[in-house]
Amino acid sequence: MKKILFFSILTFALAIQGFAQQTSLISKEEVIAKVKESNSSLKISEQEFMEAKADFNQTKATFLPDITASHTGIATTNPLMAFGSKLNQGILTANDFNPDLLNNPNQVQNFATVIQVQQPLINVDGMFQRKAARASMEAMSFKAQRTEEYLDFEVENAYMQLQLAYKAVAVLEKALAASNANLQLAQNRQKQGYLQRADVLNVEVRVTEVKNQLQTSKSNVQNASNYLSYLMNEEAYVVYQPTDSLMVSNLISKEISLSENRSDIQAMQLATNAYEAANKADKMAFLPRLNAFGSYELYDENMFQAGANGYVVGAQLSWDVFKGSKRFGKVQKSKAEFEKSKIAYQQYVSQSNLELNKAKRMLTDAENKLTLTELALVQSKESLRIRTNRFKEGLEKTSDLLNAETQVAQKELIYYQTIFEFNYAQAYLLYLTKTE
Repeated sequence: MKKILFFSILTFALAIQGFAQQTSLISKEEVIAKVKESNSSLKISEQEFMEAKADFNQTKATFLPDITASHTGIATTNPLMAFGSKLNQGILTANDFNPDLLNNPNQVQNFATVIQVQQPLINVDGMFQRKAARASMEAMSFKAQRTEEYLDFEVENAYMQLQLAYKAVAVLEKALAASNANLQLAQNRQKQGYLQRADVLNVEVRVTEVKNQLQTSKSNVQNASNYLSYLMNEEAYVVYQPTDSLMVSNLISKEISLSENRSDIQAMQLATNAYEAANKADKMAFLPRLNAFGSYELYDENMFQAGANGYVVGAQLSWDVFKGSKRFGKVQKSKAEFEKSKIAYQQYVSQSNLELNKAKRMLTDAENKLTLTELALVQSKESLRIRTNRFKEGLEKTSDLLNAETQVAQKELIYYQTIFEFNYAQAYLLYLTKTE
């Protein structure tokens, strides 16, 4: 029984491990499509836009009527209420003017159905509040667009990291094969008496180092795959493999400048416009408002009946002449917020220009580094080839061969890292200058 349980647990563990390590081919286009469909940040930005749109829709109250309906029932012996209820119902008689009945009426029931309409006519501050809400809504639209542009850039970066991780694995697997071959050669030469045990140990240490580096690189593949899964909002433990390899992308023109049509800069500008409109709305609150109103009323002594009816129509000009210092303080606050937003906009544009200049220099440095690392890789490979041939003939020290072998692996890793930096610099530069 214990053996059966042991093998069942072992089989289950192996099955889980096999599932966790499954590899799936994926292209950059597929990642972008899945990110646009499922990414949480995009969904959050969409809901933020819907919030701003809802705030804007609320400002329709500036010109749309306010309509309410109610049905009220009362029973009263209050002289004034009783007389008024009968009057509204249209059932007064001469006997109701008897002073004894006026002063001590019998209980009267009254049911009233009232439909009220209030229509804004002139509401200047409301119009500016609507303008501010529209600007905020448009700003959120541009913010959502910038979020999508950032995720496109982040997908580019994450996909290149996955490509780089696979390149590192390939380089180190090749280095491990070479180290094992050198170890076999060193062991044979030791048996022949041409090498000391210390030399063989050095080669064994080198093999162990490469194995450790290879394991780290494989972990980096899993880390990059998990980040792609996070961007795509997937919970499956899949190790992704890119359908294309890391290559040098075509060099873009560096003669590009920052545009104020970039979505995030437009969002900042619209936010400033919203603060400006809000400040004007607070100033316009000092002006009077003109509203029309009307009601249609149905009365009866029985519920949901309409024995009598009437209507009221009119217009009201209202003016809050003074409300302490509340409105003055509100105007001062919105004015400060408007000025702060203007300064923040200028600071953001200046910072964006700073980032753009930095990105241009980063691209130039990566371009120069790419040329130098490619040359260094070619030279180190040639040096290793020469030293390997001399080692086979017994003309080269083991330490020199190991140094040359280590140098080739390092130069190749640096070369692919430089390709990543070069491509990243170009992608970042395009992100900084992206416009509609």
